[in-house]
Amino acid sequence: MLHSSDQGGVCTVKDAQVSRPSSLRGELRAALIAVFLGGPAAVCGAGSTAASDPLTEVRALIDSGHFANAEARIAAALATPSLSAGQREQLAFERERMRRIRLDFTLTAADAQARLRRQIPDLTPAEFAAWDAAGLLEHEVIDGRTLYFKRAPSNLFHLSPAALARRNSSTPAWTDGPMERANAHHREVREQALATGKHSVAPRHVRVTYSITVNPDAAPAGETLRAWLPFPRALPGQQENVRLIESTPRQHTLAPESALQRTVYLEQPAVAGKPTKFSITYELTVFAQYNPIDPDKVVPAPATPALAKYVAERPPHIVFTDDIRRFSREIVGDEKNPYRIAQKLFAAVDRIPWAGAREYSTITNISDYALHAGHADCGQQTLLLMTLLRLNGIPARWQSGWVYSDGDYNNMHDWGWLYLAPYGWVPMDVTFGRLDSGDAQLDGFYLGGLDAYRIAFNDDYSQPLVPAKRHFRSETVDSQRGEVEWRGGNLYFDQWDYDFEAHVLATQR
Repeated sequence: MLHSSDQGGVCTVKDAQVSRPSSLRGELRAALIAVFLGGPAAVCGAGSTAASDPLTEVRALIDSGHFANAEARIAAALATPSLSAGQREQLAFERERMRRIRLDFTLTAADAQARLRRQIPDLTPAEFAAWDAAGLLEHEVIDGRTLYFKRAPSNLFHLSPAALARRNSSTPAWTDGPMERANAHHREVREQALATGKHSVAPRHVRVTYSITVNPDAAPAGETLRAWLPFPRALPGQQENVRLIESTPRQHTLAPESALQRTVYLEQPAVAGKPTKFSITYELTVFAQYNPIDPDKVVPAPATPALAKYVAERPPHIVFTDDIRRFSREIVGDEKNPYRIAQKLFAAVDRIPWAGAREYSTITNISDYALHAGHADCGQQTLLLMTLLRLNGIPARWQSGWVYSDGDYNNMHDWGWLYLAPYGWVPMDVTFGRLDSGDAQLDGFYLGGLDAYRIAFNDDYSQPLVPAKRHFRSETVDSQRGEVEWRGGNLYFDQWDYDFEAHVLATQR
């Protein structure tokens, strides 16, 4: 998604200039604009596609920060009797997307500086301006007003060593997940796999309680609240013995194993002035993964119907744009071995700094965003790597869920799998990336291996829920927090909270 800045033109029906993010490399800007917006003729010119396709024009206006114009175009389009029901729903979601963007981009420059001064008390306006000009403080220009992403101040310390060096050392630092550094568990996994010849080892038996608490009066009293709570599938060799123990309320609908984004569905009436809580408790056994891969044995994946969809584009988030192709050529060079290509692409995406993400539903093309934003979170990095792998004929697919520890750490997380013949499907976690332990074999653990401290809820992205949701989803890509709605509409993330508790029990097969 294009990030607006104070420089550059604006996109209207007559003018294809677009506000541009200062963080983009100059040589990529023109290509990105052409690819993303379909070129000037496709978006803004008289007799263009936009003239007959209001959705294309509306998306371009929103992505260039012209919300008032987009709202006017939506209203005009919705007043057209010939518009299909599908087009009406898509346009209604674009209106909702603007609302969600506004919830993510809430800070003025003064607000952003004030937040930074909590950790850099003597921050100077010149420092802020320099970091801003370098594209390190994500912002949008919405109808001429510059607004910063609400996590931009905290993200700065992930993106700028200079800012990190200026940070008040008495301020508590963020904590990386325990599996993001080489530890005894990684060694346990590798040693067991090599000793036994098995790829699934070092199991952990886990009990999880997950809950959603809806804010008081988020829906009128007496109205039925409908909630979908994420729940794991049984995946042989990865997670087994999946058992739902209890739910609150007791009556529930468990989605079938075939649901690629599996959930437990619950209903409960809203009570005036009181929060509404939904909860599930379940147990499962999670296995770590390790595949000792010999690059010289790896050959191109067979061209089979079963693998075909995993090397294909899948708009809107997996698209082989000109910029993706250019980036791939720069990284891959003349390499032909699929595993070595994967290693190069994995390392390149791993170099993109992690930063807290805006809501995925607000981003038009996530892999493109990850390539150009100067930072990415786990799901954005994974989609970018999947796109690059598929472009190079290496099958890749999505997985996501929750990571946890024996202590008090837990977090949502996304990763993936790639297909390497003759080994088959092997896991990848580009966000945990290279471990830098000094042991070359251990350092590459997350290209072919996974720890046992993660639960997969989703084996694909943007999949339907069971039972079907009636209104817009809060999360259109992933499914880790869950979903809530009532007869009157969706309840977005600002209207409810969630909690995940995991406890490792005695291991059992």
